Amino acid sequence: MATIEHSAILKASPERVFALLERVEDFADYSDLIQAIEPLGEDRYRWHVHAVGMDWTFDVAITEARAPEVLAWESLDGVHNRGCYRLTPVAGGTEVALTLTYAIRNRLLEKAVNRAARPLVGKVSRQILERVAARL
Repeated sequence: MATIEHSAILKASPERVFALLERVEDFADYSDLIQAIEPLGEDRYRWHVHAVGMDWTFDVAITEARAPEVLAWESLDGVHNRGCYRLTPVAGGTEVALTLTYAIRNRLLEKAVNRAARPLVGKVSRQILERVAARL
């Protein structure tokens, strides 16, 4: 499994940041690569992503939502991934730290994705946090 980490400081309280992050279906508004997110009920969502020249669809379940500190998820199918936002109060706002792990079972595809994944996830994470900050 590969791990990607990214963090940023947003000028808002953890409660305000968490309130936006927990609205998972709105993530499609926060990144150009996320085509759509369908709520499936029971804290499950179907993500439609266009990345590395391909369309990806996978279902995700929220595994932990502890306001205003942690929002974690894990994929149920498709590209196996799990991630977590951790929110920590800091002077002037909130540090938001993302940890994302993923595994791809096809070796050829894995090489291509691994080459693109770090900058891609970094871009998506930056877009999400910048757009969340703009909404705050």
